[in-house]
Amino acid sequence: MDSNLQEFADKAVKFAIDGGAQYCDVRAEYQEKKSVLIENQEIEHVRTTNDVGIGIRLVKNGVWSFSSITEPKSLEEIKITVNDTIKNSIHYAKNKKNEINFYPNSQTKTKIDFPVLKKPELEELIKIGLECSKTISNVSRIIKSIINSQYTTNSKYFVNSEGSEITQNFTDVIVDMIAIAHESGVTQSVNTTEGGRGGLEQITNKINSKAKEISLRASQLIDAKPAKGEKATVVMNPDFVSLLTHEILGHPSEADRVLGKEMAWAGGAWWKGKMGERIGSKELNVFDDPTIKESLGWYYYDDEGVKTKKTSLVEKGILKNHMQNRETAQIFNVAPTGNMRSTNYRFMPLIRMACTCIGNGSWKVDEMIKEVKNGYLISDMKIPSIDMKRYNWSISCQYAQKIENGEITDLLRDVIVMGNAPEFFQSIDACGNDFTVRPITNCGKGDPMQSMIMGNGGPTIRGQATVKSVN
Repeated sequence: MDSNLQEFADKAVKFAIDGGAQYCDVRAEYQEKKSVLIENQEIEHVRTTNDVGIGIRLVKNGVWSFSSITEPKSLEEIKITVNDTIKNSIHYAKNKKNEINFYPNSQTKTKIDFPVLKKPELEELIKIGLECSKTISNVSRIIKSIINSQYTTNSKYFVNSEGSEITQNFTDVIVDMIAIAHESGVTQSVNTTEGGRGGLEQITNKINSKAKEISLRASQLIDAKPAKGEKATVVMNPDFVSLLTHEILGHPSEADRVLGKEMAWAGGAWWKGKMGERIGSKELNVFDDPTIKESLGWYYYDDEGVKTKKTSLVEKGILKNHMQNRETAQIFNVAPTGNMRSTNYRFMPLIRMACTCIGNGSWKVDEMIKEVKNGYLISDMKIPSIDMKRYNWSISCQYAQKIENGEITDLLRDVIVMGNAPEFFQSIDACGNDFTVRPITNCGKGDPMQSMIMGNGGPTIRGQATVKSVN
């Protein structure tokens, strides 16, 4: 972290308190991103971008106000921005009785450097991308391979008027791959995202095998059959479960959505007011855990300076908690969970998932399948569609396989899975002993919309849902 940027952040807090703010926190951030896009073994572009700035959040007269500055140049610029931010709070506080209460938080002064075992370099990313593109392109019927590789180095400094000073330095490595097959008027695509928080070790041991896997599957899907529409037993693999968890369990667990304070982008919560009630079967356990190392949702302190911890959201089907910031925690009379995050310094933080997962069970996956007389093995996430309260949902998968009398038979394409939240989660009767955390790179929330990276995961699960193919 540049010392001048850190000084600007420290002074912004002082200016805010001197100007009469009741509370202020400031995030100073630096990010460098290097990326390469490769299509059909040809480099389309190589890019390097830098982003530097500070975000100032304060409370004056019981009203939040926020502003940000990209590449601040002087203390005078900081002071003017802080004063304008205070004026904004005063304006919106006119003729209103406002009061904001925070859950108490301890003062923290620390610097954390996240481990990077193999430092990423652009040349190595290009080499890996070209190898994966070649692997995909060498499979029959493949007409296009797309490899988008990137790494970012980040430094975040948080300071507030309560005395906390927290620096977190981390690196993320992410590779998106798409294999597109075509023959006889039929086109099929399979994609995957790999990576995590750390260095090249997050991808080097598996990326080429994943490239081969998605290309073979895309080619095979040309001959796959459509599924007939029916309600049946579904066995969902961990990658598909990750998106299901994200959309139908994670977002409704964000306390600002439960309270109706953040309704953009399907912002409701289907279990509002059901705290302590059964919302799923006894097999269903859900948690959010920012301490899962190497996931994209791994961090030690959130953007309010709250130390992270694992939070149990659902225990044996009973709704136990929501993700909380310091303000909502006071409303619910619970402790904050360390889930207050923003995309970067340009935005106010919101309550966001870190690494939300369904807990694993004791079942072997093959045993789960053997018990199914008529059903489907649902594999890998694709596109979700949900209602405003995330009650009714449909999620397409990249491929599915028919299960008949405990045996996997036909490969199926263009499959969508549909259900409503309480009915589906009540139907879960088995969770596998496998468990996988998947990288999520494009979660949207807020207005203006903030795109966030995180982890989601879970085991293979079994339940009841409607399955059909769509053209």
